[in-house]
Parts: sequence; structure tokens; C-alpha cells
Amino acid sequence: MYDKELVVEKLTQISDALDRVARRFEGIKSAEDFLASEQGLDMLDGICMMLIAVGENFKSIDRMTERKILTQYPDVNWRGVKGVRDVISHQYFNIDAEEIFYM
Repeated sequence: MYDKELVVEKLTQISDALDRVARRFEGIKSAEDFLASEQGLDMLDGICMMLIAVGENFKSIDRMTERKILTQYPDVNWRGVKGVRDVISHQYFNIDAEEIFYM
């Protein structure tokens, strides 16, 4: 059996991170807005960091629960959700602002 309190904590962290992503997207109207200024690049960095954290927490939840929770939601592309973390982490200097914008 898994620690339900820890799962709830990780889900709360995910929710908080996604709120930050939404807040950081305020004022970003196109992918070019990320690249037009240092502030835009900082926003892109911050958004990517939160997406890494979200993916990592979902991976952790999946491991902790022995794949029992996420599979209850088959309509969600969990492989993609968790995979975003890998792509951003391992290809960070090749991140396409347009891909992040349309994600």
C-alpha cells in the first residue's frame, strides 16, 4: 500500500506548479514573446522548470502507487505528460519555444 498523504502532497505540488505556469504565460501571446527579451527567456525557463517538476511528480506518483492511480484515467496521455519532463531535461538547450507555447 502506498502513502496517500504523500500522493496528495505531490498532487498539491503539481497543482501549484501548473498555477505558476498559467501565471507565467500571462502576457505571452506568441512563441516569439519568449524570444523577444530577456524577460521572455526567463519566463520560458521558469515554465520549463515547472513542467519538469510536474512530470517528475507524476513519475513519482506512478512508481509509488505501482501504476494503480494514473491508469484509472486512461484518457490522459500519461506517457506524454511524463515524457515532457524527459525532453525538456535532456534537450534543454534545444527547447523550441513554439513547442512550449502550443503545449
